[in-house]
Amino acid sequence: MKPGRAETRTISVAAPPARVVEYLADPRHLPEWAPNFATAVDHDHDDIWRVHTESGPQRVAVRVAAEHGVVDVVSADAPNLGLFTRVVPNLTGAELIFSLFFPTDTEPSAVDAQMAVVGEELRAVRDRVESGR
Repeated sequence: MKPGRAETRTISVAAPPARVVEYLADPRHLPEWAPNFATAVDHDHDDIWRVHTESGPQRVAVRVAAEHGVVDVVSADAPNLGLFTRVVPNLTGAELIFSLFFPTDTEPSAVDAQMAVVGEELRAVRDRVESGR
């Protein structure tokens, strides 16, 4: 089996890493920073959330290891699919890293389009965390 394609983007945030993790770890913030994905979010049970999207509800698991700067938002049914985030300290605040994995047969234009959205999401998280909203 051929490995898929991995894509990673990063952005600097002028805030302590713990504040970035705290913001990302609350799935109710998804519609704020990922409006192309989530229109609303409801808690299901444990770490499982129901995300309302334009194409219907999706169940996601939000896996948090705050002490390691990890917040992953993955499919509840296929936990190897989704958004894998890391927050690490940089010289003055935090570096926010988003990684996604695409199946081998994904069209390059679809990957490019998705990664453009990821750039918007990174900026939205940065803006929200830095402004304290």
